[in-house]
Amino acid sequence: MRADRLISTLLLMQARGRVTAGELAAELEISVATARRDLEALSAAGIPVYPQTGRGGGWSLLGGARTDLTGLTSSEAQELFLLLGPAASSPEARSALRKLLRAVPAPFRQDAEAAADAVITDPTAWSESRSVEEPHRALLESAIVARRAVRITYAGWQQEARERTVEPWALADKDGTWYLLAGTPNGRRTFRLDRILTAAATDTTFERPAHLDAEATWRESVEEVERLRATAEAVVLVDRRLLSFLRRQFGRNCVIEEELDDGRVRVRIAAQTPTLVARFLAGWGRHTEVLGPPEVQQELAQIGRELAARYP
Repeated sequence: MRADRLISTLLLMQARGRVTAGELAAELEISVATARRDLEALSAAGIPVYPQTGRGGGWSLLGGARTDLTGLTSSEAQELFLLLGPAASSPEARSALRKLLRAVPAPFRQDAEAAADAVITDPTAWSESRSVEEPHRALLESAIVARRAVRITYAGWQQEARERTVEPWALADKDGTWYLLAGTPNGRRTFRLDRILTAAATDTTFERPAHLDAEATWRESVEEVERLRATAEAVVLVDRRLLSFLRRQFGRNCVIEEELDDGRVRVRIAAQTPTLVARFLAGWGRHTEVLGPPEVQQELAQIGRELAARYP
């Protein structure tokens, strides 16, 4: 769902007071079904957008035609920008979002701005994509907006669960897997939401670091993790048609070195161990060719022998 389209929908409703899905579709050059889904999404997110049935019906923004968003309550403003923020990925959409923020009542503007920055969308997966309903996500979103510290019980990878208090800065949706970007006494940390066993907001408030750019900070965290993971490299010839899948799997650790005339691409990929590199590539069979190092080739050969023995 595009943020610029949702913003345009709201501004159109403010200008006209009431619109039908058909009118909205014609104005924004989208299908009627898409227009209806956008209106329903705004309503479901808690924005005061509601339908009226019967002759002369349509969709209205509570309070009728306005040129600003002064009719929004604090909670409605927060829900609106929680919805719009992650979708505003283009410079144009971010510019439109900033203009819309200025239309929010001044007392609510700080919270609305915090809500717009509360969620980051990162489409590149670190593992198999999966969408899971995270039970603590709503609480963490509220704590991010309210600038309240959160007490969590966290079980890290191959670590015992322990309780800690963190300052939540933003959430990141990394292709269906959610992460919390937070400040701790030991500096910035990233926590996977599915490893947070319990979470409770405290009465302690905090100030975000001055000039914090949540997206830039998240990119730094990702690069740091990927540097730690990229200890084993391999040079691979891969069918060009599979390049997007390889990039999705290895993210920034998939670098194109050369495009060949036979429809293949030579890439350099990296993971934590030669075994993991081999496991990622084994499923592609004849569509990939590992040029080196020998450790990855040997791991692939071992996988092949094991499969041949099991499925003669």
